[in-house]
Amino acid sequence: MLSLPIDPAANELLGRSPLALLIGMVLDQQIPLEKAFSSPYVLQQRLGHPLDARELAGYDPEALTAIFAETPALHRFPKAMAGRVQQVCRLLVDRYDGDAARLWSEAKDGKELLKRVSDLPGFGRQKAQIFVALLGKQYGVQPSGWREAAGDYGVEGSWRSVADIVDEASLVKVRSYKQQMKAAAKAGKA
Repeated sequence: MLSLPIDPAANELLGRSPLALLIGMVLDQQIPLEKAFSSPYVLQQRLGHPLDARELAGYDPEALTAIFAETPALHRFPKAMAGRVQQVCRLLVDRYDGDAARLWSEAKDGKELLKRVSDLPGFGRQKAQIFVALLGKQYGVQPSGWREAAGDYGVEGSWRSVADIVDEASLVKVRSYKQQMKAAAKAGKA
């Protein structure tokens, strides 16, 4: 189970709420992953009740943006990310009756799982592969071919993404890998 250096209640929510886990992954861009994955807990606190895809899908966009923008903001781009979360929730309602877990529990194999995740707004191939790896490595979602669908992120002990974080030491390894990739990309552009 994912274990980040965040509020224990936020970690616990990620373990029991598929929607919270998915929202954390949606928000995991251009902010520290601890912030991204603790924001679903803060969102739930601000709403005053458990997260619900149907409610978020139908929420007044301006009101949802205000909740995201409340200090401390849930993301550095509260309006864009409130909209993205709402788009993802609408897709969940349209295709999976609002049940985030059905996104992965009904996938017949890794290829279908990757396709389903890739269909989510804001999920390019890399982000989708990371989420497939996270589901497989830490949540027991392992349809046949899931590692292949996750690509390099599915490799055990690769320390490439949030899928590999189980403690402080693994977080350090993932951060180191990301820094190496950024440095290599920067060197390639020079």
